[in-house]
Amino acid sequence: MWRCTGLRWVSGGPVWTWWHPRHGDRRSPVRLGDPLALAVQPGAVRQCVGVWRSGRWTPCPQARELRAQSRSDQCAQCAALDRSRSVAADTRLDDPRPFAVYLAWFGPGLGKVGITAAERGSARLLEQAAICFTFLGRGPLMAARRAESVLGTVLGVPDRVATSAKRAARAALPPAPARSAELRALHEAAAAVPDWRDTLTATGFQPVDHAAVFGLEPDAPQAGATVTRLAPGTALGGTVVAVAGGDLYLRTAGPAGGVLLLDTHLVQGWPLTASAEGLPAPPTRALPQATEPPEPLF
Repeated sequence: MWRCTGLRWVSGGPVWTWWHPRHGDRRSPVRLGDPLALAVQPGAVRQCVGVWRSGRWTPCPQARELRAQSRSDQCAQCAALDRSRSVAADTRLDDPRPFAVYLAWFGPGLGKVGITAAERGSARLLEQAAICFTFLGRGPLMAARRAESVLGTVLGVPDRVATSAKRAARAALPPAPARSAELRALHEAAAAVPDWRDTLTATGFQPVDHAAVFGLEPDAPQAGATVTRLAPGTALGGTVVAVAGGDLYLRTAGPAGGVLLLDTHLVQGWPLTASAEGLPAPPTRALPQATEPPEPLF
């Protein structure tokens, strides 16, 4: 039985990842404009997906059951193991790889500073649904961490942006020149801070914009509802119109058709099949309409 282990960004594009106890793992691409059909058969159980290590999945040894509405794809034990050697959790401070410090932009007034392993390129920014970004510099892990902390404090930008804020902002994006201008202003402000430049190799302003990659241009899809959970005996189908980070936007058919937002974290751990006739749709919740965007940071 193939079990979904989530949506990942590989070589600049989104893919579903799957794991099977005998056949190992595999991937299937997610393309804008393609149909998507998935079903959770009656009696199916959602299970912990285990730990991603060394480029492959290690299954949960206890195959623990997960709640249908949980955004986490791991049980407590696997989550603790995952964080025990994690750069993000500051539990792996001896990582010898070079790291890059970046500035990411998610919408007007929504900038952040962060770090990623330099070898990953833009993968981390695609996973976070960054509309555009630019690298600031690169160097050893601890120097990158220090730069992240200094810049976050001086510039007044966080190292995290709430998912709800990202979703609201991407529904009403300003034109590309305005996005680039705000990111440039943030980069210039960061370059003027002296306390981090001696420990990293600085990088000039080289913006990368993901709006078209995500399917948010020329017009961003306006989701009218979001899936709250998958459940046994439900099915979901439609056409993929956008994918931003882990959020997938589906245009559904029928009299109640519209754009539906699916947080793919809710899919992880389910054994999925192609959509089946006669199964009802999973439960959804209406989304508020987009409002005026916040003021720019700079």
